[in-house]
Amino acid sequence: MSILLTGGAGFIGSHTAVELINAGYDVIIADNLSNSNEKVIDRIKMITNRRPKFYKIDVSEVEELCKIFDENDITGVIHFAGFKCVPESTKVPLKYYRNNLDTTLSLLEVMSKYKCNSIVFSSSATVYGDKNPVPFEENMPVGGATNAYGKTKLMIEEILKDIAMSSKDFSAVLLRYFNPIGAHPSGLIGESPDGIPNNLMPYVTQTAIGVRKFLTIYGTDYNTHDGTGVRDYIHVVDLAKGHVAAIKYATEHTGVEAINLGTGKGSSVWDVIHAFEKANGVKVPVQIGERRPGDIDECYASVYKAAELLNWRAKLSLEDMCRDSWNWQKNNPKGYESIWQYKNKWENVKSGYLVAFYIKYFIIYFLIHIFLLLKLYFQVAYLVEQAKTKTREFGAFKEINDNYPKYILSLDRANFSEDGIIHKNIIEWLLDI
Repeated sequence: MSILLTGGAGFIGSHTAVELINAGYDVIIADNLSNSNEKVIDRIKMITNRRPKFYKIDVSEVEELCKIFDENDITGVIHFAGFKCVPESTKVPLKYYRNNLDTTLSLLEVMSKYKCNSIVFSSSATVYGDKNPVPFEENMPVGGATNAYGKTKLMIEEILKDIAMSSKDFSAVLLRYFNPIGAHPSGLIGESPDGIPNNLMPYVTQTAIGVRKFLTIYGTDYNTHDGTGVRDYIHVVDLAKGHVAAIKYATEHTGVEAINLGTGKGSSVWDVIHAFEKANGVKVPVQIGERRPGDIDECYASVYKAAELLNWRAKLSLEDMCRDSWNWQKNNPKGYESIWQYKNKWENVKSGYLVAFYIKYFIIYFLIHIFLLLKLYFQVAYLVEQAKTKTREFGAFKEINDNYPKYILSLDRANFSEDGIIHKNIIEWLLDI
C-alpha cells in the first residue's frame, strides 16, 4: 500500500515516513524543500533500511502531482505541505492563504482525477480559537482562530467536509494536534528550523548548545500557574504513530472525523525548561520578552476520541521529549548541514558520540602502541648494555678476537647474571659491530 506524504521531508513528515515504513507501507514524499532538507531522505533510509521515493515538486503544481499519481498506485495521502509559522502569518497573511490553500486545492483536484479518496490532513489546535475552555474537545465550536495560519487550517477543514458531503466514497481524518517536540531516538532526524526558531524546543536546544545566547520567554503575564503560556507538548514519534493509525482508519472508513492528537496535559514554558535541564544536566540561560501576537494562555487536548477511534495514545513523557530533542541537537549542531555523518543504522549510533568515540579510540590505540614500542626499546637497550658490561668484566672481547670458537663454547658454560645466561645471538651481534 503506497501513501503519499506532501511536505514529507519536514519535521513531522519525516518521522511519519519512518513509522509508516516500519508499519509496512510504501512511502512517497513530495516536497519543494522550502523549509526542509533533502538529506532527510538519506536519514530515513539509515533508520529503516528503505529509501522512500522522493519528488522535489511544489504541491500546488497540478502537472507535477499528476506525474506522481501516474507513476505510483497511491492508496492514500497525508497532507503536511504548508507554511506553519504563527507569528509570520500575522505579518504576511496573504502568503499563507495563497500557499496553504493552493497546495490543498491542487492536491484534492488530482486525488479526485485519480480516484484516490483517503486523506489525512495535518490540521491544528489553533482552529479552536481563544474562546473555548481547555481541554479542547472535538465537538467544540471552531472558527475563532487568532492568526492567518490557523484560519487556513480551518478553511481546509471546511473544504474537506464539503467534499465528503458530495462524495460518499471520500474519507478524511482531520488531525488537530498541538505542539510536537522531541526527535527520533537515533538522533538522525529532528527539527531543523532555518534562522531563529519560532517554536520553543529548538530555541531551547540551540541556546543550550551555544548557538543562541539566551532563550527568550515571550511573556510571563499569562493566566497560567506560572505566568507563561501552557501548551500540550507531544513527542513527534507519538504523533507520527498517530498518523499511521489515522491513515489506516481513513482507508477503512468514509466521511470526515476530526481527532485531537495530544497528551491531554498542558505544560508551561517554565515546565519545559526545567524538564530539559533535569533530563540532560544542562542549564538554559533565559531572558524575558514581550508577548507575541496571536498567542493564547492555554491550549491542551481532550484525547479520548483518538483512543476510541484510532486505538492510539501518547506514551512518551516530557522528559523523553527533552532528552531526544537534546540528543538530536548535540549530534547535529547545525541541523542537517552538520559535519556529523552516519554510515550505519541508528542502533550503532545511539550514544550520540560516534565521532568522539572513534577519536578517543584512536588516541588510546596510538598511545598504547607508543608505550609498547618504548618498552621494547628500553628492554633491548638494557640487554645490549648488560652484554657489553659482562663481556668487559671477563675480557671477552680479547678472548673472542684470539680464539672465537673457545669463547663461544665458554658462553654455554658461563653464568653472567642472576637472571640467566646471555643469549649467544646478542654476543654474535656485538661481534659484528
